[in-house]
Amino acid sequence: MKVTWTIEEVALVIGGNLINADRARETSGALFFDSRTPLKDGIFLALEGERVDGHDFVRECGASFSFVSRDVDAPAIVVSDVLAAAALWASHYRASLKALTVVGITGSQGKTTTKDMAHHMLRLHTGMREGAVVAPIGSYNNDLGLPVVITSCQESTRYCISEMGARHKGDIFRLATIAKPQIGIVLKVGTAHLGEFGSREAIAETKSELVAGIDHGGIAILGTYDEFTPLMARARPDLTVITFGERGDETVRATDVEARGGFAHFELVTPRGREVVELRVAGVHNVANALATAALGFALGIPENEIATALSTFEPQSRWRMELSEIHGVTVVNDSYNANPESMKAALETTRLLAQESGGRSFAFLGTMNELGDASDAMHGEIGREVLSLGIDYLISVNEQRYLVDSKGETEAILVADLDQARKFFDSIEAGDCVLFKASRSVGLERLAAHLVESLKERVQRSSESLDGESARDDERESE
Repeated sequence: MKVTWTIEEVALVIGGNLINADRARETSGALFFDSRTPLKDGIFLALEGERVDGHDFVRECGASFSFVSRDVDAPAIVVSDVLAAAALWASHYRASLKALTVVGITGSQGKTTTKDMAHHMLRLHTGMREGAVVAPIGSYNNDLGLPVVITSCQESTRYCISEMGARHKGDIFRLATIAKPQIGIVLKVGTAHLGEFGSREAIAETKSELVAGIDHGGIAILGTYDEFTPLMARARPDLTVITFGERGDETVRATDVEARGGFAHFELVTPRGREVVELRVAGVHNVANALATAALGFALGIPENEIATALSTFEPQSRWRMELSEIHGVTVVNDSYNANPESMKAALETTRLLAQESGGRSFAFLGTMNELGDASDAMHGEIGREVLSLGIDYLISVNEQRYLVDSKGETEAILVADLDQARKFFDSIEAGDCVLFKASRSVGLERLAAHLVESLKERVQRSSESLDGESARDDERESE
């Protein structure tokens, strides 16, 4: 791989015009867009946002130069579209990384958790060597994030794991043409973004773009959790297909799945052998993500015992995704990053199991699931009935009437107008209880979860102070 490029070479690749720079000015080629976290010798993307314009920071961003869409008083390459220029550069940069294996991941749910699991497994496999595996923290899964991820790879990088999300048809294929994955993982076709795509068939067609974009002779790893995904490689006879799931006929599968205190235990089965896995990430639904990761390990020739060790030692990395904390005897499940009907059901089931294990009550603070289109009313009602069916003790619905279905179940369902009203129920939460927070990201339930955590910490502090006071009084009585 070429270690550095000149600004002139970069300009030729993206078709831009140099300003305020010597033609020999060099860069590492790494892209970034946040001037608060500069990359020395990197390339700053001066993006125009609703509230902030990156062009205002080109002089202080710390970059070798910037991609800009208008004249600035700093070294830069002027282009008509900064995002398009980033894609062109990332594609060129990727082509120079001859020894790099890129793994693309898509699906309606589980992308980030699977990416984090795969990152953990590959880091262990490469001896935790710095820079050997690149995967973003969080969800860099779009036209901005993926070029940043690709250009953060270096000559020593063996594996790059890239999430690929979509809002429209063609998005994933476009990302695949940049990343050029040798391995593609499709998890599941669900109902996330149903309002955007109109049907699950359209969602499936969009997710299949990753398979279409896999390099010739590559590997497609396909889940068997819906009717669409297992068939996605039919038009690619050049690909090796590895399936994963729990039906019993997959290449990589789980048997004897059990939930112990909300955490899944199972036997991992591959054509090469069997190993026991005990997950540390909550929710039986994470078996699917673990199997996708195991299938990747199988494809790369990683021994089954290494795969099982990686899965059994993995702990959640990304915020607000089945994030568990236990404070003052209360288990808080913060799964507020996003929501769709499938992930909502999985989180509710996990909450039920955790409360059952602790012998306490289950609370579900739920908000709206966005982007479900014409099916939104029906799907919110379906989740309301799921709450009743699972026997969740308390449903606190934050400004979402549709969860409150007519039923004589044991669940006490309460509608509140906003987060402040929801906080009033914190005083009734006791040791042993399990409390879930889940909604689409825009609802902001992570703030409500944070308030509960702080409230519980204050209880711990008050309890400690009370015990200290009692101890001091006991000492005084003894001295008398």
